[in-house]
Amino acid sequence: MANDPYAKRLLWFVFAGSRGGVNRLKLVKALREKPLNANQLAKEMGIDYKAVLHHVGVLEKNNIITRLGEKYNITFFISNFLEANMESFEQIAGELEKSK
Repeated sequence: MANDPYAKRLLWFVFAGSRGGVNRLKLVKALREKPLNANQLAKEMGIDYKAVLHHVGVLEKNNIITRLGEKYNITFFISNFLEANMESFEQIAGELEKSK
C-alpha cells in the first residue's frame, strides 16, 4: 500500500492544495509525537481553539487522524491510513518545507 497514488493525491490536496495546509501539517506532526486533545493542540501550536477544531475536522473527514473519547474527553491520533502512507506524507512535508 506504500506509494499509493490515490493516497499521495489526497495528501497533496489536504496539505498543499488549500490555505490551511501548513497548520494541518503542523497538527499532524504534533500528533505523531503524542496523542493530544484540541485544547492541547491549540496551546502547542499557538493557534485559536476554533481553528484547531476546523483543521481536525478536515483531517478526520479525509481519514488522516482519528479520535478516541467523547465530548471534552476526545483525544486525537494519526490514523492507520496515514501510518500506511507515512512515506508519502514525509515526502510532501519535506517539499512543502523546502518551498517556504
